[in-house]
Amino acid sequence: MSQLPDPVRQGIQRGWRVFGGALGLAPANIVCDVAIIGSGAGAGITAELLAKAGLQVVIIEEGPLKSSRDFNQKESEAYPSLYQESAARKTEDKAITILQGRCVGGSTTVNWTSSFRTPASTLQFWQDRFGLKDYGVDALAPYFDQAERRLNILPWLVAPNENNDLLRRGAAKLGIPAAAISRNVKGCWNLGSCGMGCPTNAKQSMLVTTIPAALDKGAQLLTETRAERFELSNGKVTALICRSVTSNGALASVNRAQSAIKIVAKHYVLAGGAINSPAVLLRSGAPDPHGRLGERTFLHPVVMSSAVFEQKVEAWSGAPQSIYSDHFMDTQAIDGPMGYKLEAPPLHPVIFASTVPGMGQRQHDLLKSFPHNHTLLALLRDGFHEQAPGGKVRLRSDDSAVLDYALTDFVMDGGRRALLSMMEIQFAAGAQQVLPLHEMASPYTSWAEAREAVNRLPMKPMLTRVVSAHVMGGCGLAGTEAQGVTRPDGVHWQLENLSIHDGSIFPTSIGANPQLSVYGTVNRLAQGLAKRLTGQDVKLA
Repeated sequence: MSQLPDPVRQGIQRGWRVFGGALGLAPANIVCDVAIIGSGAGAGITAELLAKAGLQVVIIEEGPLKSSRDFNQKESEAYPSLYQESAARKTEDKAITILQGRCVGGSTTVNWTSSFRTPASTLQFWQDRFGLKDYGVDALAPYFDQAERRLNILPWLVAPNENNDLLRRGAAKLGIPAAAISRNVKGCWNLGSCGMGCPTNAKQSMLVTTIPAALDKGAQLLTETRAERFELSNGKVTALICRSVTSNGALASVNRAQSAIKIVAKHYVLAGGAINSPAVLLRSGAPDPHGRLGERTFLHPVVMSSAVFEQKVEAWSGAPQSIYSDHFMDTQAIDGPMGYKLEAPPLHPVIFASTVPGMGQRQHDLLKSFPHNHTLLALLRDGFHEQAPGGKVRLRSDDSAVLDYALTDFVMDGGRRALLSMMEIQFAAGAQQVLPLHEMASPYTSWAEAREAVNRLPMKPMLTRVVSAHVMGGCGLAGTEAQGVTRPDGVHWQLENLSIHDGSIFPTSIGANPQLSVYGTVNRLAQGLAKRLTGQDVKLA
């Protein structure tokens, strides 16, 4: 794999303007047309379109620039170098672990490639409750079409690995529909290590698609550079203040009197991801007349069930996620008791060992069963009911961001029902034993035993293992400024030259893996921004 072409290194050799880390200090003062904070799904789409329109674009990314030559399928190297807080970011009470990317390409570099359009029911809710009248299925369809072509998002036609096929087989025995997941890959080797960066450049992340396209058109990229705050005056952003950081996020030692980097642009695009985008605005003292900033931040809280099968499952091998079921979402009113989406995650030793409950002999036995282990996860659809209002982004005393997210009884009721659904499917698929990931649970050897036990478990934070890899909201879109932070066209309600182009603009959770929702929505917003700034009509290639 080390002999495969490396588009990042090739681009640097061609003369890309990239600064930070080993590539040298960025200039202390930069003037440009558009400064884009972040380099993930929203930032990448925006950068390509604005650079194509002929604008001078600067992309600011806190994480390092890595490439396929750095991706060696080793968890020990991937998590510290590619994830927020070494893949150990947590909510304020430590009850939820949050996986978010922190590198060029953002979470698109490390996600599992699952691609879903925004569900029609979610869009209808936004229209009805948040005044987003232009956010219908038909209005967004052309922008999804373009994003899917640009990023090679297609149904995965390879047979699912055993890990995913167990979900399909177990659901089929119970009469529960399941379907294939589309993936953003081209020439995939089916290695299964997508979460550690793709070593073959098959994953069509921003790292190998839109960011290179923007750099080829003259954009600048600042890596290992933290966007700290905006300077504001008279309803506009007048400058962005950044600082150099090391690859682990600590402030870098720089050999100049003024360590700050000041970027002055005509327009600014905030695309640092939910949690980080609201935090930049909070540090900047951005106007928030209706108390919406950082509020309604959603996670799709995830609960899991682990099973052991007689045959080897080898859940680390093959496409990470290729089968799903929306049965428990489609049969549930969107604003009723919490619905959930079922998927089968890949398993790797560090993630597995740090997620399953127990210690000592109990954990030893679980780890010994690793090749035979199968896990299901349930994405709980938060944000559609008054008892699932999401969380709030706050600043710690050092101005770093943290999410306060309450696991209410309403949310945990959804978690209990999801555990029961997953366990029943696993037993139907032939599991020898099933363990819901809860500190007070034990391995159960029959569905009847498991059902009785889980119905008695106290579904409380810290006892119930909850994780998330999807963060949405905090700068929500709305048809009026009283309802949100961001206008329907992506511009901040009170700051006329600031747009927000990432998952933080979603007024609820998506109810599906959100990367394609970001691609499609931001494609529309960025095309509108390019038209307003240049008069040009541009589209994704």
